Amino acid sequence: MRYALLAGALLAAACQSPETKDQTADTPPARDLHTLSNADSIRIRHLDLDIRVDFAAHRIEGSAAWHFANPDGLSVLRLDTDGLTIDSVTAGGRKVPHTLDSAVAFLGHRLNVPIEKSDTLVRIWYKTATTATALQWLEPAQTLGKKQPFLYTQSEPTYARTWIPGPDGPGIRFTYTARVTVPKDLMALMSAENPRQKNDSGVYHFRMDQPVPAYLMALGVGDVAYRAIDGRTGVYTEPAMLDRAHYEFAEVGKMVTTAEGLYGPYRWGVYDVLVLPPGFPLGGMENPRLTFATPTIIAGDRSLVSLIAHELAHSWSGNLVTNATWDDFWLNEGFTVYFERRIMEAMMGADYADMLWELGYQDMQETVNDLGKDSRDTWLKLDLKGRSAEDGLTDVAYEKGAHFLRRVEEEVGRQKIDSFLYKYFNSHAFKTMSTEQFLEYFNAELMKGDTALVSKIRVKDWVYGPGIPDNCPRVPQARFGKVDAEREKFLKGDAAGGLQTKGWTSHEWLHFLRKMPKPLQLAQMQQLDGAFRFTQTGNSEVANQWFIMSVAAGYKPAFGNMEKFLSEVGRRKFLTPLYSEMMKSPEGTAMARSIYGKYRGNYHPLAQETLDKIIKK
Repeated sequence: MRYALLAGALLAAACQSPETKDQTADTPPARDLHTLSNADSIRIRHLDLDIRVDFAAHRIEGSAAWHFANPDGLSVLRLDTDGLTIDSVTAGGRKVPHTLDSAVAFLGHRLNVPIEKSDTLVRIWYKTATTATALQWLEPAQTLGKKQPFLYTQSEPTYARTWIPGPDGPGIRFTYTARVTVPKDLMALMSAENPRQKNDSGVYHFRMDQPVPAYLMALGVGDVAYRAIDGRTGVYTEPAMLDRAHYEFAEVGKMVTTAEGLYGPYRWGVYDVLVLPPGFPLGGMENPRLTFATPTIIAGDRSLVSLIAHELAHSWSGNLVTNATWDDFWLNEGFTVYFERRIMEAMMGADYADMLWELGYQDMQETVNDLGKDSRDTWLKLDLKGRSAEDGLTDVAYEKGAHFLRRVEEEVGRQKIDSFLYKYFNSHAFKTMSTEQFLEYFNAELMKGDTALVSKIRVKDWVYGPGIPDNCPRVPQARFGKVDAEREKFLKGDAAGGLQTKGWTSHEWLHFLRKMPKPLQLAQMQQLDGAFRFTQTGNSEVANQWFIMSVAAGYKPAFGNMEKFLSEVGRRKFLTPLYSEMMKSPEGTAMARSIYGKYRGNYHPLAQETLDKIIKK
């Protein structure tokens, strides 16, 4: 059969199936070309971290102690670092010489530590660089409270090595404890067991007993407060935002229960959300036990909380079953998007989830168009050799991966795919998975040799082919159909104030604006703004789309609020298209460079890296 031949060829040199090989937490993963460590041979087990956060110097310093097993008796432990100053190293309690190899593009410097066969512990004393990619240091003026500084980390995909020397690959899992010292009027939080309130000492202790990869190491330090949502969920944020955030996330406890009803128990104890200051470059980051979230989802009407459903879903796909390498990133994000939409469907109804599917399809189309429909980067199975892992973090992994699972659902039925995913998550919990291993498992557990079914799904076209396959599923659009009708009325001359928009969610407004001709006439922009006050909206998704349209149309009444938006928001999803739109004209280019010059310092290093390429081209 076609699938069996495909799987056999692909797996000839691959690891054994997860059905025949026990992938325990300390079993080395398939070789990851984005780590310089030798964790494929030396089994990393546990990290003891002891660090101090120095806001004045914009530096973290302290020690990282790695517990490991060395079954092959190797003489060197190799770890990832990037920009770190290594002060000293001990192995088995002895001070030992260490070396740092020359920098490798996108990977940093390999740290080499000589060890003896009997050694099981290496401790490294180090300092971070002020330019560490994972760290964003915020001055008090960049926070909501304006009185205290703030620090947060962003370790995905390969930036943990800029603040912790260690094995930095998605398939390398370890448990950890940490002692973190911060200024006494601030609180520290990690992707671990967390405090609920500040203490008097400024010293916080953390424990993570479930094994996690380095990209899920996270630290946040600031003036934050906590409020419970229910017995196992809660929210942390700056005190001035706590009421709003608590209201926005009131359904998060129900989300966890809903997710468990789909694919099995939540295995991480508590599920809390830390709402960060505006400079956070992402929508959210699925750090175990403590999702980091952008404040741009605080819309006041709970209309953007599908992002929380997404980060929660990572507690199964990604955090529980982890992609072995960044080439397998779709196993993380594609599964999570599918799971997110199943959660939202269960909570909000199929017609609501259908809107999310359609907006996601639009995002996928735009990404494929940008990359090129024949681009190798539009395969689900990536090839990032010699490149930054960042290059693979596109909507292809998210949306093409999710639509593949939707395609499978259409062919096998919801009951079968749910049973398959339930078993997949639970039988591979705290293990890693490559694309090839997944396809073998998929064939054995779900396809069961049904060549006709394999032929209908066309697995090869999805996983090892470019673009969007022509059997990509499209969902019914009952609600967006009504939006399309109202947009058409407006474009044919009906007054904006007379359109039937009562009860529209953020998704309907976003679809309404996305499908407008670009540019609209100034008179049309004025009429829409007069009727719906888009320029003043507090909804970040709608605001961003409106400002893109305003730039294209030259609608200057929106420019003041647009600059304010760009001064406060650091999310790359919004910054990249908005600055890119400005760069399309001489007048817009001048405006983009002026605004970026003022607010670049408000953005995370990852956002700066992306925008520097856009603004300076």
